[in-house]
Amino acid sequence: MAEFVDSFETLSKVGPAVTVFGSARIPHSDPYYKAAVTLGRGLAKHGVAVITGGGPGIMEAANRGAALGKGKSVGLNIELPFEQRPNRYANVPIHFHYFFSRKVCFVKYSLAFVFLPGGFGTLDEFFEIMTLVQTQRISQFPLILYGRTYWAGILKWMKANLENKGFISRGDLDLCTLTDDTDEAINMILDYLRRVGPPESVPRAFA
Repeated sequence: MAEFVDSFETLSKVGPAVTVFGSARIPHSDPYYKAAVTLGRGLAKHGVAVITGGGPGIMEAANRGAALGKGKSVGLNIELPFEQRPNRYANVPIHFHYFFSRKVCFVKYSLAFVFLPGGFGTLDEFFEIMTLVQTQRISQFPLILYGRTYWAGILKWMKANLENKGFISRGDLDLCTLTDDTDEAINMILDYLRRVGPPESVPRAFA
């Protein structure tokens, strides 16, 4: 309960925000790291806060970009036995012990989600958020899959084994957008924000 109270109090003051997911294991030299920096910086320059899991890799990159863009760079860090450690670019750090309370905060305070290549954690968040949108538990926020090479295989599998066999409805896969262009991703988010109005009118998840 304390994690919810403390995190809600902090995040309610952040304003419009986008959560960026991705691997903790991607090095600085990786093109996806550089793309996440560009994405974070671009969002910050338009007054949109960036939320990540607060760790290294893609999370660090997005937080780094937001900090370089003079924006709010939020890190929802959690202690894990392996790679997770807080990165130094989150200027709004929040620490969690429980995954479930951290995951609620990702969704509750974001108006869009960007998924870069990652492992089980990234896939977990992608499928959970897709489910929340598909079941109308949250609004149809932009869900952006960045990295065609990484995501194309799983989308093809979902088309063949989920949609074509009736396990999901036709059109469910259209809830997400695939891109390799950071400008396209940023413009999709800004367009959504313009359409829904100022931050106080954005329909929050679990509101």
